Amino acid sequence: MERFDKVLLEKFIVNKFKVSSNKLPYYIQWIRKYLLFADQDGLTDDIQSRFINTLSSKYFDWQVKQADRAITIYLSFVKKKENSGKNSKSKNNSDWGKVIFNMKEEIRFQNKSLQTEKSYIYWVKKFGEYTCHKIPYSVDQEDVKAFLTYLVVEKYVAISTQRQAFNAVLFLFRHILKKQINNLDFVAHSRVKKHLPLVLSQKEIAEIIKYLTNPYKLMTEIIYGGGLRLSECLNLRIKDIDFTNNILTIRSGKGDKDRQTLLSRKAGTSLKDHIQDTRKYYENDRLEDSPGVALPRALEWKYPNAGKEWAWFWVFPSAKLSVDPRTYISRRHHLYPSSLQKAFRGALRNSGIPKNASIHTLRHSFATHLIESGYDIRTIQDLLGHSDVSTTMIYTHVATRNKLGVISPIDNLEYK
Repeated sequence: MERFDKVLLEKFIVNKFKVSSNKLPYYIQWIRKYLLFADQDGLTDDIQSRFINTLSSKYFDWQVKQADRAITIYLSFVKKKENSGKNSKSKNNSDWGKVIFNMKEEIRFQNKSLQTEKSYIYWVKKFGEYTCHKIPYSVDQEDVKAFLTYLVVEKYVAISTQRQAFNAVLFLFRHILKKQINNLDFVAHSRVKKHLPLVLSQKEIAEIIKYLTNPYKLMTEIIYGGGLRLSECLNLRIKDIDFTNNILTIRSGKGDKDRQTLLSRKAGTSLKDHIQDTRKYYENDRLEDSPGVALPRALEWKYPNAGKEWAWFWVFPSAKLSVDPRTYISRRHHLYPSSLQKAFRGALRNSGIPKNASIHTLRHSFATHLIESGYDIRTIQDLLGHSDVSTTMIYTHVATRNKLGVISPIDNLEYK
């Protein structure tokens, strides 16, 4: 049952129902007896009448009437409190809704990716829930500290997840609430163990590819052959391919950086045929005068017809038009990420390889196999697009080339 704030309840009884101060302790006593009865008897619709009935044989009529009035007043107090809480929560939720809307507007103004938008909005909503829907402009850096600590201590998130949540909340404070976060000392940091990346052998990758059909087979070859992320493969455009030099240009990769990486000769041959087949989607869109493909950043405003040019067309377009989640324009987009992920999982299962691999495992495998082939770490760093070489160094721990050069001491023993 609902418990009460004694001071607030006493004020409510005296001020609203004009109960004298000398009778007030008896009202509080009846309410306590009622709550004890409710705890023992359970919650039912007629709980007040049954409680009063139990008093009839023990107390005078005037006491029973006093008890009945006390319970009625108490239930009125609880209802008022609930309505006040609902109105307050509803108002705060409305305020957070406005903040979320402004967040989306600012994120899009800064040309951040749709994935970044989804991530930031998710964590800001979680932050709002954690602060019990306090008015957004009343939250401060102490709330941020508590939230980040909560993620680690109670949710056991990885350090990268905690950092992602912090970046989202920092964006909220700086660009929406116009507040600064100056001191985050004493925030608990995740100590979740970093695991070495899973790597497939070249033989295992070849076995998986055997169970794939195009375009997924070709996408897998491109991702493994150049160390691409899934999103980078999906966002490839015709102009990003240099068949002469076997180079892929990755535009606005992670961290909004451009880079160049390898287009394997094996994938290049199949890719030429694929692009010829893809041309039919482009020609059909032009015949029907469909809106051009989405362009990055503000290029769509600067060059409104560029999206209708072949150079900007997707290398891996979807077979059907779909609605852009930001502009609500129906146009042709690239293949959906889950399409390749589903095909890869099916091929992995059919291959019988007992590893929990994913599309991103191909990127790990690319880096590891280059290290095993003797390429220097800086070159691999550039191909992967890592800002810090220490990120690339993780692959030295899973590469087997150097380990294979070590002879186990037991092999030098001569015995049978």
